[in-house]
Amino acid sequence: MKRFLLAALSCAFLSTASAQTPCVDGEADGYPCLNTSLWSVMDLADLGGGQNGNDCWGWVSPDGREFALMGKDNGTAFVEITDPANPVLIGTLATHTTNSLWRDIKVYENHAYIVSEAPGHGMQVFNLMQLTSAVDVPVIFEATTHYDSFGNSHNIVINEETGYAYAVGTSTFGGGLHIIDISDPLNLVLVGEFAEDGYTHDAQVVIYDGPDGAYSGKEIAFAYNEDNIAIVDVTDKTDCQLISSVSYDLIGYTHQGWLTEDHRFMLVDDELDESDFEINTRTYIYNVEDLTNPIELGWFESDIESADHNQYTLNGLAYQSNYMGGLRILDLSDVENGNLEEVAYFDTNPESNGNFFWGSWSNYPYLPSQNIIVSTFSHMFVVRLENIVSTPSINPTEELTVYPNPASDQMSIEWEGGKLESLSLINSLGQTVRTLPELNAASGRMTIELGDLPSGMYILQNASGSITQRVIKQ
Repeated sequence: MKRFLLAALSCAFLSTASAQTPCVDGEADGYPCLNTSLWSVMDLADLGGGQNGNDCWGWVSPDGREFALMGKDNGTAFVEITDPANPVLIGTLATHTTNSLWRDIKVYENHAYIVSEAPGHGMQVFNLMQLTSAVDVPVIFEATTHYDSFGNSHNIVINEETGYAYAVGTSTFGGGLHIIDISDPLNLVLVGEFAEDGYTHDAQVVIYDGPDGAYSGKEIAFAYNEDNIAIVDVTDKTDCQLISSVSYDLIGYTHQGWLTEDHRFMLVDDELDESDFEINTRTYIYNVEDLTNPIELGWFESDIESADHNQYTLNGLAYQSNYMGGLRILDLSDVENGNLEEVAYFDTNPESNGNFFWGSWSNYPYLPSQNIIVSTFSHMFVVRLENIVSTPSINPTEELTVYPNPASDQMSIEWEGGKLESLSLINSLGQTVRTLPELNAASGRMTIELGDLPSGMYILQNASGSITQRVIKQ
């Protein structure tokens, strides 16, 4: 049975304002669409100049403002999208050396970590709190600090649960994992490496919370290495261990992938299989319940031929940036049987769905507002998923109140109208940081400890998303 259905209402914590440009008869302001709405679009001139766009990421300030971080060949643009229909360029940070098509950005503890393929670029660190106090925008910013233990780097991966960054595709360690302690952004320390499987193009690093008990609670890297996927135990940074590696038949270029949120399945995209083997956009599906023995379940093949690039998962959906196909959103409810279904899209390049290296580079679906940042070679879009809600729904008469808000080390919740099930506290990346016990009474009050959580914005939400409250911890 499908977990996601078309419905008249969107998830409860979406803005109640009307969409800036809704999808009507399959179009939003000329862009082909399905179950998505367009809120704003900026070209490179709006973003401070440059010849090519690339990666994107998002950040939520401690006071709840939302920002897009947009990579360009000549640096990084910082855009406030708290009002998604009226984005504001707060400022730009120039590349550390020369321009490059490749630039990637991740965020940890209110700092952006930026790498590039530009020779000698290293890693820029930028204190994002500067964005909240900027005046006379746009501002020309400078990096807060710089890490120079590598020159060029294809990408940067951060495990926000541990405070370690993993630079990949550098000139060090054969292009494998270059591991940095970033717990103190002004004192970045090289703590480990993994070179056994050669060059890594992209990766995801998690504290493993899947069914394989041998690795429960350990820090595991899923590395996408051009011709295979390597699963690596990186718990001991001084002695990283290869757990397994896996490949597939029609290898073009194993580019990137992402786990489902329960860590049971892995979705893999290959950037060149479409052109090398004349197939349509293909997503490979693996069962990784046993990390020593990943099993290919099959693949999802799209109706279009655009090459795939980056994808992320959230709330039972995969958000894919597939170059000329734009943003494609797949339902994962039957992933265990090797089946995916496209349920929404926003086509950033209406002129073609062909297999060209142009169009959508990446996306960021983890903002609390549920606005989605989509980056392309030429534009940055803010779009929103519409009409896709999880089921079953909770009785709409239930009400939930959070106080104080902003919260400090404790907050309380009050509810009425019926018992609350599956209530979780979710961080800005969509990760569950606290699961609350079932509240069986029809109404009541409960105190929640927050002292072990970093400052930031969280969502208190039930499983269906029909009851949601924002929580800000200062």
